[in-house]
Amino acid sequence: MATAALKRGSKRDAVKEYIFLWEGKDRSGKQVKGEMRASGENVVNATLRRQGILVTKVRKQRVGGRKKITEKDITLFTRQLATMMKAGVPLLQAFDIVGKGHSNPSVSKLLLDIRTEVETGSSLAAAFRKFPLYFDALFCNLVQAGEQAGILESLLDRLATYKEKILAIKSKIKSALFYPTAVIVVAFVITAVIMIWVIPAFKEIFNNFGADLPAPTLMVISMSDFFVEYWYAIFGGLIGGIWGFFALWKRSRALQIALDRWFLKLPVFGDIIRKAVIARWTRTLATMFAAGVPLVEALDSVGGASGNHVYAEATKRIQQEVSTGTSLTVAMQNAAVFPAMVVQMTAIGEESGSLDAMLTKVADFFEQEVDDAVASLSSLMEPIIMVVLGTLIGGMVVAMYLPIFKLGQVV
Repeated sequence: MATAALKRGSKRDAVKEYIFLWEGKDRSGKQVKGEMRASGENVVNATLRRQGILVTKVRKQRVGGRKKITEKDITLFTRQLATMMKAGVPLLQAFDIVGKGHSNPSVSKLLLDIRTEVETGSSLAAAFRKFPLYFDALFCNLVQAGEQAGILESLLDRLATYKEKILAIKSKIKSALFYPTAVIVVAFVITAVIMIWVIPAFKEIFNNFGADLPAPTLMVISMSDFFVEYWYAIFGGLIGGIWGFFALWKRSRALQIALDRWFLKLPVFGDIIRKAVIARWTRTLATMFAAGVPLVEALDSVGGASGNHVYAEATKRIQQEVSTGTSLTVAMQNAAVFPAMVVQMTAIGEESGSLDAMLTKVADFFEQEVDDAVASLSSLMEPIIMVVLGTLIGGMVVAMYLPIFKLGQVV
């Protein structure tokens, strides 16, 4: 009996879900349209009839094959929802407006599902918690705090600002790393093209010289021969190595922790990453504390939001010390991962009763530091990369022209 019930439950779970786009007329004869998630067209018709809508057209749209929902989509949705709620738009209507106006169908489907949960009696925080892939514990905790305190509009506005700041700091880090990475890739491609196609053409010309070639030319030709013979192994090994590294990185927590520690020790880049992590840490704690979340509970979300295992582990130690009565300032000082300025500002905030304001100032300061560091790094990297590329490409060109210069001297 239990097995049969389980099989029936499995069949129900296996039913494909569809989004139905419908058009019709309401009781007043006004033309209306919308979308509904259901298992079949008959369900859509029956549901709309109960709502007093005369259906004229129903079109099924498969759920699969949609664009991915990004962090930017969630940030934009949070800002739109906060703006409409502050303007007095009812919650369910706000979901309708944002969902129908979004360019990403996957976001529209997600908002429709959340709206359905809220419409059936769930709180907004509980509805968000059913989609942990898009709404983390910090997001849900802040929404819950806003609902309980009756200040949901203000909390959504603060949450939108927080996500915009975090998204901006991530963008700064990516831009700092993207430029040198792109140049390295382009340099490798250009070098491969020269090695595989250009140098072999010179080699055929040099074979007719009947004279000894200079050592740099022989070295470049040997490298070219290796590239021509094993190009598939070089490219395959490089692509496979990169893919394998990222696959291992996703599965190995030990590797993630080791890389996070190594990133913080990198010259130049490590300082930028550390400042970005501290900015996210302080911004998250300030947002949680200002929302009225108790400090010990707020620290639960802060470590994960920092984006670095070193600071996540330090946050756990801070949380344990704070829960036993230690002040936040002393706990942060014991963690030994924060600069003296951060600890001092935290101490001032605790003594004056304005911890959230002080942490916000710290976050603003370090975000500006990241902006300045990225701008300086871009200016510094350009001449360095030009010199490296010029030495690499120019060295190969000179090596291939040396025999021609030698021939000209003989003539």
